[in-house]
This record gives sequence, structure tokens and C-alpha cells, in this order.
Amino acid sequence: MSHPTFAPAAASLLMALACVGAQAQSVYRIVGPDGKVTFSDRPPAETSAQPARSSAAPATATASPAAANGALPYELRQVANRYPVTIYTGSDCAPCVSVRNLLTSRGVPYTERTVASNEDITALQRLSGSSSLPFGTIGGQQLVGFSDAEWIQYLDAAGYPKQSQLPSNYRQPVPTPLVAAKPVEAAPAAEPKAPTRPVPPPPVKDGPTPSNPAGIRF
Repeated sequence: MSHPTFAPAAASLLMALACVGAQAQSVYRIVGPDGKVTFSDRPPAETSAQPARSSAAPATATASPAAANGALPYELRQVANRYPVTIYTGSDCAPCVSVRNLLTSRGVPYTERTVASNEDITALQRLSGSSSLPFGTIGGQQLVGFSDAEWIQYLDAAGYPKQSQLPSNYRQPVPTPLVAAKPVEAAPAAEPKAPTRPVPPPPVKDGPTPSNPAGIRF
């Protein structure tokens, strides 16, 4: 007596359902407190977790300094977020070049603000209490002028690496004026002048006059 064989068909159906479930399942990218990245099919406890992007989709590039810090190594990014470096420079300023070279050679990400206009100088005086350049801040610490030993001391205290750890594709933000330039307002258009009326010639008097007693007209 033959029995119906449904086991192979049932096994095929279960495998097909498993494949569909696997295709519909999301993969989550999890970044731990130490910066270590892991992948899991279960969402983490944090509500900020998002499904991992496909490697075929390009990441959106941004030019802001805060977003640029996201491309830094984890430890350097932590220091730069905690103690951001900003320098205030001017043209024809040799110490300004020196502080810029020190930060670049050491691999310290920084923001540069230029001081050129009278408005910039006034803003710098309110900020630093003087108009001396260069002026810099490391977190809440202010440094007036440039002393190689002083800058190195404060960079070491902030925890910046002694040698550059910047990625090869990292680009410093473009320097910007301390005070944003105001747009030049167009001069108001001159009102059109009213057309001048021609002055009529004086009326000719008929009849005799003292200079023409006979009243002769030509």
C-alpha cells in the first residue's frame, strides 16, 4: 500500500518562507561607545539606531566643520569636539603663519577667522580685549599672540595627538571673515526731472514807440 509523500513539498515550502523572511529582515549598524562598529539583525536599545546603508549608496558630503569632524579618527574627534581650536589671523602677519603651520603639522583641525575690516577689529577687541594678532582659543582657553611653547603646552593639556592623525582626504574649512560682510545696497534711482517749458519771446508792441515814433514794422 502506497502512502502519499508530502514531506519534500512541505520542506520546500518552509525553505521558501525562510528565504522571504530573510530578505525582508533589516540589518542594523551599531556604533559602540568606543567607536567600534558592529552589525546585527536586531535593533539596539537606543532609539537613534538606523538601518545600515547599502555600500552601493554614496554618503552625502558636507562642508561644515562639525560634519567634517565626523571623518576624523574617534579619539581625535572626541578631543576636537570637546576642545575646538579657532584662530584669528590677519594679512602680513608672520606669527599668524607660524600658528597655522604648527596646527597643520601637528594635525590639529581648526577654524580660521580673518580680521581685515574695521568691523572685524571691533569684534576682535570685544572678544579678546585687544587687537593683537594672532589670537586663538582652545576650548575656553584664550591665547594672545604666538609662543610655540605656550601653544604646545595647551594642545598637550587638551589631549591633541603629538603627531598628525588626520586622514589623507581631510580638508580644513575655508577661512571666513570674523564679521560677515553686509551686502552693498544699490543707490536709489534719481527722480526724473520735469520737462522745462520754453520761455515765449516778449510780445511785440505795435504802434509808435520812443525809438520808433512812426510805428514802422518790417
